[in-house]
Amino acid sequence: MTYKGHVENGVVVLDEPAPLKDGMAVRVEPLDGDDDFETLRQGLLSVAGSIEGLPEDMARNHNHYIHGAPRK
Repeated sequence: MTYKGHVENGVVVLDEPAPLKDGMAVRVEPLDGDDDFETLRQGLLSVAGSIEGLPEDMARNHNHYIHGAPRK
């Protein structure tokens, strides 16, 4: 179940009462906010193509080079 709330003075406050017990583990994820966090895609793209010395067919045959599978 998902509950909505907001932050007041650094504390998460739920908008409606919820049957949560003291000490219960919860996950808090911001729904909106600053663009301070890069998405995984942006982070990966920032290093894409930066490794030198790989075989030209590394993308197509990575299982061959990593696990020894037959080349495609």
